[in-house]
Amino acid sequence: MENHFGWWLPLNISAHGAGIDKLINVIHVFMVVLFVGWGLFFLYCLIRFRSRSGHKANTTVQHFKLPVYLEVGILIFEIFLLVFLSSPIWYDVKIAFPAEKDAVVVRIVAEQFAWNIHYPGKDGKFGPTKPELMDGSNPLGLDRSHPDAKDDIFTINNLHVPVNKPVIVHLMSKDVIHSFFLPVMRVKQDAIPGHEIPIWFEANQTGEYEIACAQLCGISHFRMKGQFFVDTQENFDKFLAEEAASLAAESGEGTVNPAAEAPAPPAEAPANPEGSHHE
Repeated sequence: MENHFGWWLPLNISAHGAGIDKLINVIHVFMVVLFVGWGLFFLYCLIRFRSRSGHKANTTVQHFKLPVYLEVGILIFEIFLLVFLSSPIWYDVKIAFPAEKDAVVVRIVAEQFAWNIHYPGKDGKFGPTKPELMDGSNPLGLDRSHPDAKDDIFTINNLHVPVNKPVIVHLMSKDVIHSFFLPVMRVKQDAIPGHEIPIWFEANQTGEYEIACAQLCGISHFRMKGQFFVDTQENFDKFLAEEAASLAAESGEGTVNPAAEAPAPPAEAPANPEGSHHE
């Protein structure tokens, strides 16, 4: 896998990445200006008001207008950051979800120490899961006897999405708190046991990238990583068809035409279902 990391921000392939990177850069420049400004003022005070023979400290209270102007200016700039840079990005990423009928919908279930990726089948419906069915070959606990689950596809640590199409992920955890992190997508969201947390993103460049866990989740946290593939629509459909054919062969139901149509998206649902949790 190609290294997409350097001395500053990693490669950006996200539809929202430019706005997020701009906010990060502006905040860092602002912090550098404040740091240098206050540092120079501190050095000035150390030199200007140092103890010297023949000098007596002036204890008279004096009022200066410059500090007030500086403080008001900083406050105005921080309001600008919040209202005109931060809030629009937050709204686009956390509130303005695309319709599920126009997106690829995926369930991702984190566990120590893997990412379980769950796609609906051609029916566009996620099959039910049961904890008692979970084992090494069925980490999601899919109930394959249910009609909605018969054609569901799952992979471990391999997330495929099409380029230039919104992707909605319903994120959850089986055990402890994990953090789903796609550096090149500027996506980072905690996966919390007992909560289904929806997130969305859109990739605008094909390639192979990395999934990381950004939350210390146990002694093998270091190996909780996966591969994130951004495919052309044709290659994405081919991936789903191959997985469906493999599933059919394992279940003894015959093979599926590799050129079969990709699964339809699930029926439209609210972007933030009741009971989900945002951070």
